[in-house]
Amino acid sequence: MPESNRGVALGAGAFLLWGFAALYWPFLSAAAPAEILAHRMVWSLLAMAVVLVLARRGWKWLPGVIRSPRRLLPVAAAAVLIAVNWWGFIYAVSTVQTLQASLAYFINPLMSVCLGVLVFSERLRAAQWVAVGLGGLAVVVMTVGYGVTPWLALVMASSFAAYGAVKKYVDLDGVQSLTVETLVMFLPALGYVLYLESSGAGTALSVSPAHTALLVGGGFVTALPLLMFGVATRRVPLSVIGMLQYIAPTLMFLIGWLVQGEEMPLARWAGFALVWLALCVFVFDQLHGARARSVLRRREREAERTREREDGLAGEDGPGRGPAPEPDPSQGRPTDRPAAEPCD
Repeated sequence: MPESNRGVALGAGAFLLWGFAALYWPFLSAAAPAEILAHRMVWSLLAMAVVLVLARRGWKWLPGVIRSPRRLLPVAAAAVLIAVNWWGFIYAVSTVQTLQASLAYFINPLMSVCLGVLVFSERLRAAQWVAVGLGGLAVVVMTVGYGVTPWLALVMASSFAAYGAVKKYVDLDGVQSLTVETLVMFLPALGYVLYLESSGAGTALSVSPAHTALLVGGGFVTALPLLMFGVATRRVPLSVIGMLQYIAPTLMFLIGWLVQGEEMPLARWAGFALVWLALCVFVFDQLHGARARSVLRRREREAERTREREDGLAGEDGPGRGPAPEPDPSQGRPTDRPAAEPCD
């Protein structure tokens, strides 16, 4: 299989796993979302350790990160933000609000665009402003239709968008970064798990072996798609990854609607329709921009090759390489010239 096809398959697999994760966490309904999150933090560190060993990445890079506040603080901030996002997702799917999780990941790209404007002073094209406006209108429609703001979706989308923004300041790759993030949260999470178990409120050892195995497996449910995603991003363009990312919220939408039986009144359909329209505008603008950049790079390469050919021709016609000058008739033919005089 070509590398690009393998990358697409791995990327699609990662987003499929993230989408089907909406079916995983409800199996842990005996535990509260906060306990599930704590176990996810604890066992994710073990999962990331396994990933590092299998990938032969080693741990030599870790002490340098821990000893440097400049490198550690952005990762710690990212850890807090991803913890908020994880808690929101677990809470949504455990309380049969999977459609809010779907909405969160549908509007996340629009949230990221807004953060780019507010934090990084990025300038938006007209189509991007239209997409952001449609996304905002979708939230208003859902709020008016329900009488309640979809706060859970907004918390999840904004925390993940902020997580992406903070990661711009992290000088680690995806696997290393998540390893440090889980390491930062490991002691608080482990302390909370031990407190629950000692007080009798924990469920890790009191429900069933299957429940315990699912709690432990939560770490690997977190790590496996991340590993697949990291490999995919190195093999296919980010524009392709951008298209694949909508697999996960689409699956969440179908799970919430068809499997968990969440209601879809007219206001919710209208809100999702506006979100999907916004994403169509956003994706079209991204593809158009990528195509324009590709054409520009191709023209630049062609211009560079043309300059190289011209420089090569100029070098061939330079001094000592061009045709011999016409002989001066007054001097006679070169063969008629007298031989050089001998030296005294």
